[in-house]
Amino acid sequence: MRIGLTHTSNPQKYQYYIDWLNREDVEVVRLSVADDNLHDVRNCDALVLSGGVDVHPKFYGSGTGYPGQPEEFNEERDEFEIAAFHEAEETDIPTLGICRGMQLINVIHKGTLISSLTLTGVDHVHKGEPDKTHPVNIETGTVLHEIIGSEQIMINSAHHQAIDKLGEGLLVNARSREGVIEGIERADKSGKSFLLGVQWHPERMFRFELENSPGSRTVRERFFQEIKKSMAKK
Repeated sequence: MRIGLTHTSNPQKYQYYIDWLNREDVEVVRLSVADDNLHDVRNCDALVLSGGVDVHPKFYGSGTGYPGQPEEFNEERDEFEIAAFHEAEETDIPTLGICRGMQLINVIHKGTLISSLTLTGVDHVHKGEPDKTHPVNIETGTVLHEIIGSEQIMINSAHHQAIDKLGEGLLVNARSREGVIEGIERADKSGKSFLLGVQWHPERMFRFELENSPGSRTVRERFFQEIKKSMAKK
């Protein structure tokens, strides 16, 4: 199976994604503006939207000048990954959004973001170096609950933004104790490919001895299952 993985500028963090996806039957295809290979999405069996720098606020109708704003945005990356998501939807392949990737999926669906959790007073719970860890509550009746098999898990956390208004056609499947949205999926699954977004970083939970946690291991296993199911239909 070929999994398209959008590129992040930090080589070490990008390697975490590659290692997390690594299996004998998996080929990871790097997707990026620098590689100019948007067309490769159509040759992939799944798409992973990785973490990284904030989505430019113009894409969700907001402005700059907020606390924790990056020195530079990467609008070319935003536009590339928006286009990659639409390609994945057109070819009906499973998509997984991680951290920024989840936020981007929400923006694509006409949702908005909280530009800085500092403004809400809960940033100390969700952002730190190394990652913070905290529990999240899983909504019953969701695909994520089916995957996790529990109503609460411990996850790692490294974000200073979060979903504000939920995008059209999406469903919240997890929240932190403070009410921060930690996961999303399709509201209507009928006839649509697998779509999951998580605010945490399953690819680097090993750093906190959480690599066998449902938030990492079972998410990856279900993603692979959905890819195989999708491939079998074609």
